Amino acid sequence: ASGLPWGPAALRWLKRCRRPSGAAPAGGERAAGEAPRRRWCSAVSEGGTKWIKPTGQDAGIQVYNSLSRSKEPLVLGHADVVTWYSCGPTVYDHAHLGHACSYVKFDIIRRIITKIFGKEVVMVMGITDIDDKIIKRANEMNISPVALARFYEEDFKRDMEALKVLPPTIYMRVTENIPQVIAFIQQLVASGHAYATSRGNVYFDIRSWEGRYGKLRQIYIDEEEEMAVDSDKHHMKDFALWKAASPQEMCWDSPWGKGRPGWHIECSTISSLVFGQHLDIHTGGIDLAFPHHENEITQCEAYHQCQQWGNYFLHSGHLHVKGSVKMSKSLKNYVTIKDFLKKSSPNQFRMFCLRSGYRSGKKNPYDEKLGGPVHDLLLRCMLCIFMSEAELKGFSILRFWREMTDFLGW
Repeated sequence: ASGLPWGPAALRWLKRCRRPSGAAPAGGERAAGEAPRRRWCSAVSEGGTKWIKPTGQDAGIQVYNSLSRSKEPLVLGHADVVTWYSCGPTVYDHAHLGHACSYVKFDIIRRIITKIFGKEVVMVMGITDIDDKIIKRANEMNISPVALARFYEEDFKRDMEALKVLPPTIYMRVTENIPQVIAFIQQLVASGHAYATSRGNVYFDIRSWEGRYGKLRQIYIDEEEEMAVDSDKHHMKDFALWKAASPQEMCWDSPWGKGRPGWHIECSTISSLVFGQHLDIHTGGIDLAFPHHENEITQCEAYHQCQQWGNYFLHSGHLHVKGSVKMSKSLKNYVTIKDFLKKSSPNQFRMFCLRSGYRSGKKNPYDEKLGGPVHDLLLRCMLCIFMSEAELKGFSILRFWREMTDFLGW
């Protein structure tokens, strides 16, 4: 359909893969007493923490893969469609340029894949609309977490539109998929990869995944670590799948009592609902690689019983400011997208992002005075494009100048 951010081939594929509302995520159920069936997804050979080159269609593109720590040919599970999961925002405040840098850089990569290589991208973005930060901020503002999350979700979408970032094929909120999250956790408990505690928490049992944990970062499970005195975990590196509710906190009923999902399980469930046991590309900032993406991989491969769930992980570098310090809210050195766009254009920011590789941050630090150099570079590029078009169309110098100044708003 005209105006949709995906084409007919991707739409047909997506219709085949979508599951009915309320259904358990991909993977199915086993009869009582039946041994788990190993699924091999799209990868071949042995697993462990080593990257396995997938089988399928070579897209003719080389990408740096965080799983192999090197450039690899992009091999797709479906010839004309790229399946892509993007970690979306935790919606509790305005987005800043550090967030924007990641989304703009991946938008550039997405456009290259679609416009130059002719592939259709089915992109799912998860919206974390329930979280400790959301609950804390909502309490401070004396409003409901739902109202706060909806406000900042729309605020984020408007910021992305202002920056000319293409929307994903589907936005999916965590709070609209709680039954699926619970079903996902139940499967992990049933298969022996997770356990519930007397307090109503559920954790992933990291020892059940020994030898497989640490695909993005080397992890020593047996390393001695001091357990917190009040912890109900079996092992320090176990991570939460379901959190028991605190008093006056937004929560849902579950087999383990009232509570809400852990952060990592949200993305695993949402991506599995749409893409099942195979995913081509997963993207996010480098700060998400561990523990978030590592735990996503662990949950999905344990759930789907496969050797390799996500084939390519792409991570963008931090946006740094002068002094090689990353831009972050905790350091109070951030610039909101709205404040930036009061003085500069979205094209200037895109040109700023293009001045360095998407994995780089320190080589291209943000400076409030960047407007001048970036504007000059953008102007030179536009002059080159306009002059080329003018020559091809046989425009006079006067007409060329008029059209260029109209475009630039002079």
